[in-house]
Amino acid sequence: MKAKNKPVKFRSDCPISSALDLFGDTWSLLLVRDMVYFGARTFKDFSEAAEGISSARLSDRLTKLESLGIITKKKHRSNKKVYLYQLTTKGYDLFPVIADLVLWSHKYLNHHISDAAKQFANMLEDDREGTINMFLNK
Repeated sequence: MKAKNKPVKFRSDCPISSALDLFGDTWSLLLVRDMVYFGARTFKDFSEAAEGISSARLSDRLTKLESLGIITKKKHRSNKKVYLYQLTTKGYDLFPVIADLVLWSHKYLNHHISDAAKQFANMLEDDREGTINMFLNK
């Protein structure tokens, strides 16, 4: 079943506001992060993330991201009850945004972020493009 494309109601013609209307909720960018950084592909993978998204919210966000063309969904080859989610080019293009959020957090929330996040931020500071490409070309 293909996700239904509901028209998006934008609050304004500001590019930041418009982008946030699409994926500016609490969970969407974390799902993209999980797909690129942690290799999450199934509903179970996403539901096991440290942030603790509820099943209903997760289902809603996956459907929303699919309807926006950020991810695709297909049935698992050997288990027809399981769906596999994959980023589209449009979805992969969000990863540099996530990388910049990591850099911002490293600068202003350094006392709070994990050691792994600090290591990733240091890699980005040393070679932003190379680090991003390393994750996108897995």
